Amino acid sequence: MLAKSRLKYIQSLAHKKFRETSHEYIIEGPKLLEEFLVNRPELINEIYALDTWVYGAKRLLSSVDPSKILIISDIELEKVSVLSTPNQVLALVKKFDTPDSPILKDQFTLVLDNIQDPGNLGTIIRTADWFGISQVVCSNESADVYNPKVVQSTMGSILRVQVFYLDIEKWIAAQKDIPVYCTALEGKNLFDMQPVKEGLMIIGNESKGVRPSIMKSATEKITIPRYGGAESLNAAVAAGIVLAQLCRK
Repeated sequence: MLAKSRLKYIQSLAHKKFRETSHEYIIEGPKLLEEFLVNRPELINEIYALDTWVYGAKRLLSSVDPSKILIISDIELEKVSVLSTPNQVLALVKKFDTPDSPILKDQFTLVLDNIQDPGNLGTIIRTADWFGISQVVCSNESADVYNPKVVQSTMGSILRVQVFYLDIEKWIAAQKDIPVYCTALEGKNLFDMQPVKEGLMIIGNESKGVRPSIMKSATEKITIPRYGGAESLNAAVAAGIVLAQLCRK
C-alpha cells in the first residue's frame, strides 16, 4: 500500500517548484527506466512498479537495492502517473549536476529562445542526441527540462545531452570569438551551407521566432527554404532539418 503522504509527494513532482526544492523528478515506462538502470543507476532514488513488471525485470533489477523498489497496484500507479495511460513503472530520480555554463570550443551548441512546449523541448533534445550534439542552452523562459512531458519526449536522450538555462540575450552577446547562426525568414539558404564544427545555432519560439534583441547578435542568418504554402515550421522539426544539414560528417 502506497502511503497517502508519499502519494501526494509523488504527485507534487508534476510541478516545477516542488522539483526544484526536492532536486528529483519523475521518469515513467520500462524503456526510459531501463536507460537509467543501464547507464546511470546511481541517479535512481525509488522505483514504483506493478508486480508483473518487477517479476519480468528481475535481471535488470538485480543490482538495485530492494529497499528502493515498491510494488504498487494499477490504481495506485494511475494516481501517481502523469501519463494518460500509465506504463507499468515509475521512478523518482536525482537531478543532474550541471556546470554553470557550457564549453563552446570545438562544440556545435543548440540555443533555444523561449521554447515553451514541453513536447517540443523533449523532441529537440532527442534530435540533438541523434546528431551528436551534447549540449543545449535554453533561455530561462523555456520549458523545464525536468517537466515529465519533456523527460518522456527525450526517450532517454536526457542522459546524454546537457541542458543549461541562461539569460541567453546577455550570454550570446558576450560570445565574441564564436559564430552565431540564427534561423530567420530571410537569410542564407540552409542547403547551400557546409557542415559546421563550432558555433551557436539559435532556434526561436514556436510562434514568435527568435527575438530581435537576440537576432542582432547573429553572424549568419539561416533560412529553411519553403516550397509549399505552410506559414511556418514546428520548432522541433526546424531544429531537426537544421541539424541534419549542418552536422553532416
